[in-house]
This record gives sequence, C-alpha cells and structure tokens, in this order.
Amino acid sequence: MLKALIFDFDGLILDTETPEVLVWQSIYKDHGFELPLDEWKKTIGGYGISNFDAAEHLALLSSGRLDPVSSKARYRKETDAIIHASPILPGVVDMIEQAKAAGIKVAIGSSSPHSWVDAHAKRLNIFHYFDFITCQDDVAPGRTKPNPDIYLKSLERLKVQKNEAVVFEDSLNGVEASRRAGIFVVAVPNQLTSQMNVRGDLTVSSMAELTLQDLQNKLC
Repeated sequence: MLKALIFDFDGLILDTETPEVLVWQSIYKDHGFELPLDEWKKTIGGYGISNFDAAEHLALLSSGRLDPVSSKARYRKETDAIIHASPILPGVVDMIEQAKAAGIKVAIGSSSPHSWVDAHAKRLNIFHYFDFITCQDDVAPGRTKPNPDIYLKSLERLKVQKNEAVVFEDSLNGVEASRRAGIFVVAVPNQLTSQMNVRGDLTVSSMAELTLQDLQNKLC
C-alpha cells in the first residue's frame, strides 16, 4: 500500500539545473573556454561520483587569471535571477495535492542544503505541504546522492517501509540513490537530464502525464 511520496527538489520541483549549466557555459565561453559538460553532468543531483568544481576548473584553464570567487559570484547572481523567475514544474503541485487528499504523506529528499530548499519551497508557497524535508545537512558529509542515506532518512522520518513509498527523481545520481534505498522510483528527466538517459522503474517526460491513480495502478 502506498503511504508516502518523496520528491527530489532541484530539477524535479523547480528546474534549477538547466539555468545553472547554461550560465556556466556562458561564463566559460566569455573567456574563450568550454565547460566540460560530461564532468558537470556527474555532479547533477549529488556530488557522490564527482568533485568537479566549475569555478576552480576555470581558474586552472586560465592559469589563475580568473578568480574562482568572482566566477562563482557571477554564476550565483545570474542563475538566481533565472531561477527566481521560473515556475514550479508542471504536474508537481497536482500530484502533491492528490496525495494529501488521499492521506498519503509527502516529503522532499534533496542533496542541496536546507538553506536552499526550504527558502525556495517557502517562496513558491509549497513548504507547508511537506511532512518532512531531508537535505544534505541531515546526513553525514559526503553521503548525498547517489548514496541512499537521504532516502533512508526520509523513510525513517515518515515511518514507512521502502515498499510503501515512491520517489520522484530527475537525475542519474537521484535514481541510483533511490535504487540503493530499495524504493520504487519514477524518473522525470528535465530539459538537461533528458540528455543523460535517465530511466526509473517508471519514466515519464513530465509529472503532468501522471496521476496518483495511474501511479497506484503501476504499483499493483
């Protein structure tokens, strides 16, 4: 019986990932370089399989001419402007509201910090929907996705078993984390991660394609 839905945040509820890569590509291009997209992709959804740092990498490419602090400041300013103008991705609120109406718990499980996730959830007026929000701050250092810790902690807080929950994810790291935790995962690749062959136990191109009843039928 389905008792809980656990949502990733970045790229699943709000597409923060596409603006981030586009801004870094722009910064690199402005200085005559190219962002190594394959390395960047490894960091999406969690840093478990890569410690790639775009600002540090750009500083190395420029032989120290470009200061990482300045590059990060420009990146943060430009991406924040785009993200703050972006809506919640289609179908997300409908799924949450259907779950709440059915008495199913909802949570967020994110590799980002609470300072990021909570602030955006409040700004988007969805913070109140969630029974729990579990972030990188809630697990040991280095144990974000693709490690299962965030999802295992979510199950513990929700007081549900792994076969009573479903995770919604957009990234390879997130899908892997769900699988390691033993939870059924619905992959919903976004504009960026759709290029990365992200596949779940169920894969849809948009949350808007899926109703709670559809999901429950798939689980039967």
